[in-house]
Amino acid sequence: SVATGDPPPPYAVPPGSHAEVAWAHGNGRQPSRMGGGGRHTVCRMVQPREVTVPSVVVIGVSGSGKSTVAARLAARLGREFVEGDEFHPAENVAKMSAGIPLTDEDRLPWLGALAGVLAERAASGIPVVLSCSALRRRYREILRAGDPSLVFIHVHGAAEVLRNRIEARRDHFMPPNLLESQLASMEPLAQDEPGVTVSVVGSPDEVFERAVAALAGLRSVRTG
Repeated sequence: SVATGDPPPPYAVPPGSHAEVAWAHGNGRQPSRMGGGGRHTVCRMVQPREVTVPSVVVIGVSGSGKSTVAARLAARLGREFVEGDEFHPAENVAKMSAGIPLTDEDRLPWLGALAGVLAERAASGIPVVLSCSALRRRYREILRAGDPSLVFIHVHGAAEVLRNRIEARRDHFMPPNLLESQLASMEPLAQDEPGVTVSVVGSPDEVFERAVAALAGLRSVRTG
């Protein structure tokens, strides 16, 4: 349930990005644009009455739909959605656009920035929903250093399904040829990592509701 009082300050996402499209879908409306041709779309989230779920990080390789799931989950929970891809420095985006896999050296500053966002929100008592590939356990540990209470949702699918999704989209810098390197790097959640894995099989609505149910089940295990 959510309150209907004064909304929190808006946050901006680039127009046409997965963040914008997914946020609009999750809120059941078309996003507004800043001044016709402006650089960003402004999204206002509703205020939650109480915090019942810690910060959630939706992880997975390119094409898994993690941004869509994360944005819709943020809308369902009434909290801020943070698109991890928007924190990549220009050098990282250029490498990936050219089909060059990122190294740990490339990723560490990016992961550190996301951990900083998580730490800041945790210190303020404001949980968020973050989308981030977080392929390896050590990457996820960097994020947990920012907020040890967070939980993960790993959106997982077969390589062929993911490849078809990437080839069909036109609004992302990640080329299809990087999928294989991501799949090779992806480390499933270990038993001692707080999180759940959900399948990408089905419609976007089915995948989203599966993620919501899995999160609810995880909470019952953690608090039951």
